[in-house]
Amino acid sequence: MRIVFFGTPDYVIPILERLNKNFRDKNEKQPITAVVTQKPKPVGRKQLLEYSPVDKWAHKKNVPIFFDSIELIKQNVQADIGILAAYGEIIPEKVIKSFLHGIINIHFSLLPELRGASPVESAIVSGRKEIGVTIFKIDDKLDHGPIVSQFKEEIREEDTTETLRKRLFEKSAEILTTLLPAYISGKITLREQDHKKASYTREIKKNDAFIPPVVLQSVLDGKKSAKDWVISFIKNYSLVPSAYSLERFIRAMQPWPVSWTYVQLGERLKVKGKRLKRLKILKAHVEISPPTTHDSQNTKHKLVLDEVQLEGKNPVTWRQFNQGYPNFSFDN
Repeated sequence: MRIVFFGTPDYVIPILERLNKNFRDKNEKQPITAVVTQKPKPVGRKQLLEYSPVDKWAHKKNVPIFFDSIELIKQNVQADIGILAAYGEIIPEKVIKSFLHGIINIHFSLLPELRGASPVESAIVSGRKEIGVTIFKIDDKLDHGPIVSQFKEEIREEDTTETLRKRLFEKSAEILTTLLPAYISGKITLREQDHKKASYTREIKKNDAFIPPVVLQSVLDGKKSAKDWVISFIKNYSLVPSAYSLERFIRAMQPWPVSWTYVQLGERLKVKGKRLKRLKILKAHVEISPPTTHDSQNTKHKLVLDEVQLEGKNPVTWRQFNQGYPNFSFDN
């Protein structure tokens, strides 16, 4: 089996490793004939080029590397199937059709739910108890093609996007290598999605991780927010600010872009006429207080910040931050 792999970040490497190990031919020739990944990007103060993890993997394995999928056709790359996992670019229809068995994508939702770039973050933020994985054959529309296989995975109370995504890729690698031979031989009947039930997410940007100070302060004070909080990377979605919903949001923004807010310290940075600093919120938990004798009907749920990081500083506990900046306030 000859495979072209489309992917970019480090967490897709388990897929590559499993494919490369399980589908070698009788002569032990590796099945990955090429990878298509995003171009290296300048990073840091010196703007040195940083190559993607998939690029680095392919370089070590002497696998041809492409930064534009059209080059597969121009270079006459021969492969039976394409496997796509977190590639980050749109693939032209003529490239899709150039594969005898098409291109198979791994998407972390039960399609047609949560199409788009941030299904894992969206599932955690929206408080779902489980998440789906869909392996499907791509077409020229976003997460639209027929389904090859689906399975479910529990979302644990402590899961961040990083831990959940890692677990999903490891399980997906195992399932994908099991079903690929049956798919190639035509033994799997594909199932069309119910497109009327589609919901959508988009790529998350740094500003999407912003928690409005008034929302954070009201929850920390145990008060109800005046209005729902619009989550912009999930189409037509908002949540009621609470200890639980903010705690989920903080977990969903790990490892990137990390949730943040503004605090007033009376220091140098000036934003919109105020002297503000960005404060990253790295960890939090919900503390449950049992009913009191005077209020036996109500169990209280309190959001407790555990670890934060002021811009330009190292991470510290919330207690250390309060000791260092006893007069701070959230920007309201």
